[in-house]
Amino acid sequence: MKPTLLVLAAGMGSRYGGLKQMDGLGPSGETIIDYSIYDAVAAGFGKVVYIVREYFLEDMKALVAKKYANVKCIDGTPLEFVFVTQELGKIPAGFTLNPAREKPWGTAHAVLMGKDVINEPFAVINGDDYYGKESFRVLGDWCRAHENTQGRYCIVGFELEKTLSESGSVSRGICHYGAACILTGVEEHLCIEKEADGLIYGNNSVTGDEHIVLDGKALCSMNMWGFTPDYFAKSEAIFNEFLKVNINEPKKEFYIPYAIDCMIKDGSASTEVLSTPSSWFGVTYKEDRPGVVEKFARLVADGVYPSPLY
Repeated sequence: MKPTLLVLAAGMGSRYGGLKQMDGLGPSGETIIDYSIYDAVAAGFGKVVYIVREYFLEDMKALVAKKYANVKCIDGTPLEFVFVTQELGKIPAGFTLNPAREKPWGTAHAVLMGKDVINEPFAVINGDDYYGKESFRVLGDWCRAHENTQGRYCIVGFELEKTLSESGSVSRGICHYGAACILTGVEEHLCIEKEADGLIYGNNSVTGDEHIVLDGKALCSMNMWGFTPDYFAKSEAIFNEFLKVNINEPKKEFYIPYAIDCMIKDGSASTEVLSTPSSWFGVTYKEDRPGVVEKFARLVADGVYPSPLY
């Protein structure tokens, strides 16, 4: 069984100032998604599902067709690509969209767009985040081990200190879990950054506490999840309940941690917290770009990746 990689690439990059998912950052113009797909193929994934917006769908298709034409899975078969669009009007029947709404409904809504094209265990990642080889290996192993299970999912947690931006503060969901590494919740913290004293500070959006010291070794969510296909039905039911309350809210979003939290509370699913030795980096701000370009150049110089990748 070859798991599927679902790439969330519908974000508009308002803080970045452009389409991050199409920005060439590697020495030969590679995008962050290129590196993620390279690592996923090496970890045994066999299909890539892109979640994109309609307005750049054709550009993405053309780019992928050209770039990945000769990419093979580890068993020698061609790597499969599927494209699905996320639009704000793609909601269940019976709901009327608020005309004031401008953006789609968030990451859990985006994942639901893949329900008709995914029938195997799958991973979810952001298109503008670099996760590292080991992270995909860990997630690929988990997917293959759960081919015939239901109601058991996973999240790959990154050490908080390995996820900070040098260009400004970030928001991160810190994972809470017990001795068995089963997730009990993801607590959102805002305005996180390392200050001059070397400590990491942030604001707890749940308790309202501000400028509190955070543990740099705490595992946090970078939106790298593993699911089995039964996730779709569970998440869709939760989305229906979410819309009953929020259909007229123009900015309310349906996030993956919210859906998972609902499943934790009703006992319909459990989520294992996996760890990775890899460091995350990405392009949250346009000021992050030079640093990311430098990191990819260093990875190539160290022999971690070839250049060009494909």
